[in-house]
Amino acid sequence: MPDLRALNPQQRLAVETLDGPVLVLAGAGTGKTRVITYRIAHLIEQGVPPWQILGVTFTNKAAREMLQRVNQLLPRRHKPASRAAAGCGQAAPDAWTDTARPTICTFHSLGARILRRHIERLGYKRNFSIYTESDQLGVVRKILSRFSARDAKGDPAAVLALLSRCRNSGWRTPGHLPASLAALLERVRQHYEAALRACNAVDFDDLLLLPLRLFREHPDVLAEYQRQYRYVMVDEYQDTNAVQFELVRHLVAVHRNLCVVGDDDQSIYGWRGADLTHLLEMERHFDRVKVIKLEQNYRSTNTILRAANALIRHNARRRPKQLWSQHGDGPKITLHTFADEEAEARGIVEEIEFRRLARRVPWHSQAVLFRTNGQSRALETALRQAGVRYHLVGGQSYFDRREVKDVLAWLKTLLNPHDDASLLRIANVPARGLSETTMERLLAASSRQGCSVFAVMCNPSVLDTFPSRARQSITEFVQLVERAHNSLLSPPAAAGSGVSLRDRADGFLQQIGYFDDLRRSEKDAETGEQRVRNARELLDGLDALTEPGTPTERLQAFLEAVSLDPEQKEEQTQPADAVTLITMHSCKGLEFPHVYVVGVEDGLIPHARSKDEGTLDEERRLFYVAVTRAMQQLDLSYCVGRKKYGQVMPCRPSPFLKELPGELIEDAASRAETPVSQETARDWFARMRAAVEELPAKR
Repeated sequence: MPDLRALNPQQRLAVETLDGPVLVLAGAGTGKTRVITYRIAHLIEQGVPPWQILGVTFTNKAAREMLQRVNQLLPRRHKPASRAAAGCGQAAPDAWTDTARPTICTFHSLGARILRRHIERLGYKRNFSIYTESDQLGVVRKILSRFSARDAKGDPAAVLALLSRCRNSGWRTPGHLPASLAALLERVRQHYEAALRACNAVDFDDLLLLPLRLFREHPDVLAEYQRQYRYVMVDEYQDTNAVQFELVRHLVAVHRNLCVVGDDDQSIYGWRGADLTHLLEMERHFDRVKVIKLEQNYRSTNTILRAANALIRHNARRRPKQLWSQHGDGPKITLHTFADEEAEARGIVEEIEFRRLARRVPWHSQAVLFRTNGQSRALETALRQAGVRYHLVGGQSYFDRREVKDVLAWLKTLLNPHDDASLLRIANVPARGLSETTMERLLAASSRQGCSVFAVMCNPSVLDTFPSRARQSITEFVQLVERAHNSLLSPPAAAGSGVSLRDRADGFLQQIGYFDDLRRSEKDAETGEQRVRNARELLDGLDALTEPGTPTERLQAFLEAVSLDPEQKEEQTQPADAVTLITMHSCKGLEFPHVYVVGVEDGLIPHARSKDEGTLDEERRLFYVAVTRAMQQLDLSYCVGRKKYGQVMPCRPSPFLKELPGELIEDAASRAETPVSQETARDWFARMRAAVEELPAKR
């Protein structure tokens, strides 16, 4: 049984308030994950069947952490108590097992689960593919290329972002757009949705939009999920957009057992559709809301918290809260001033190394935060020159690499040749005479006949419409896929016992010349070999699976894990001891003992666009999030000049710096001029001597 005495009074109140709508205002570092996991465990302890509990969050990492904590709180052999599932139509299980667990997942994973069961109601085939952002960009780029140069305004990424924003807001074209651009956007939308539908594919927006359409058009489907999920919890509620809000509202309309956890002071995703009013005006959407504030911070010192409280107080539209800690005051916040971004980068790296050598602060305990991706260039250069390992969060994803996407597409095609999105990607990889024109004709034929591209490739009446050379290429490709499908997925006895699934896939890619094609695609031999290593590293995951089953079942499990939880691979490839470089938008939910926030300048934070767009409050919240990542020591820095278009332009300190209490700030230059005590000096020299003596062993 979970011990609720481990919680503070407000946390315990949030855990024990089970029925009706509950809003938990969880300030930065106040233990919201603990509240959610204890609440789930307490519900189960009170007799709620685990499968009737739904916890929704925004990242797979958060979902994994929550499920792990629930498993730790409740032993596997757990008999529910008195709050039986009377009236829910399902008998309570005798034990807490892997097959009777709460659903804890992201919004998009929840949407995918719903669609895998019911998407045929909307006219799709169940074996739909999920398009990644790069897949979407390819579709938009092709659509724009069909329009005249006069019409095709904007780059594909900007058009896709605007398209996503409008689709998630119920297709309300932004009123500030010129009529010509609004018309272009509507044309793109029509072509875009038709292109995805023809491939039996959905994008990440569809994973939310289509379940909502299901709920609206098929009341029996909605009723099924309302019966299943009698207790619903939503994490990071301030980040929900209009579609996510409607999904939640539909799910809880009958029982009203909704608990949302969030912090309006950390709402920083308005640019991608997050609507802060869902949290600020929750009482307008749900009657008799119980509001519980979590204000005791378990992360930072009181110096950092007092600075954060003073900063965010300048936002008028918020729910007041006052963070405090039992960690003492800690050191003052250090403010650095540098001549330009190169000097800033060198100075921050020197501070990182000083703390590592003199104070024994490892690299992984230090993080550098910045407003824009472009700021990382100078920092990376300085870190490399100093020999400091670092990890850039938000760099190219492993799964965005061309070779990784190719191998995944081949595996998906061999598992299910009727997966149009995957087949279209690799039909001519390596080149085998299937030109883009040929594939477009096949895709058009599949749309007319209402079947997959592979089915059309197997149709003699369709093949007869192609020239002989193209017809031969299509026939040879079909035979290749069928042979490889049988070879890869046949039972071990038929393919030779002892040959692993990974070795079969590797052998196939060698046979078709894919690895050689990768090598030829790069002028630099080492880069080509690295691409081959990336591809084979993905295949290694096939043998890492522990689930028993046929080759088909094991490959299905592998592909599902990759599609729904790509973050896990990224975490596995991170260096063990490295400085973290991360944008302010990406750092929410993280914490580091030592944090350096660089570029605290007017025009960066707040960003220059914020004055025109009226988003100054969100910029202040973004800076607040950055400040509250620090546990022990916070350093802020700005430059008096920064390069723009090849010239050093003068910079001004951020106005947010004036909102921090002066008594909490220590100027770095003044600190350097202050002599230290003899005892402190001896201690520092001793630490540095010990660190230097360890260097040869480490390197």
